[in-house]
Amino acid sequence: MRVRLSDIVISKNGRDMGKKFFVVNTEEDYVFLADGKGRRLERPKRKKRMHVSFLTESDSRAARKLRDGERVTNSEIRRALAEHEAAQFGETGGM
Repeated sequence: MRVRLSDIVISKNGRDMGKKFFVVNTEEDYVFLADGKGRRLERPKRKKRMHVSFLTESDSRAARKLRDGERVTNSEIRRALAEHEAAQFGETGGM
């Protein structure tokens, strides 16, 4: 599957191997990744497409804003990744 803007991917290579990221921009052979914490939107990680694995399409508010060309914040990216993590493991939060 082709990795597109606002998808959630996992890094397959490098020191960030195994980490989840949001695709915040794309070029021909590269994607630009951010997680809102270690890799902020101001300085996204440039990575070759073959070095990431598609995880899922995101339907979060941050993903919709990215697709519409609106401004997204680092906290929205972190929240979307946390919601994906919670949904994946069936967590509802709280105590």
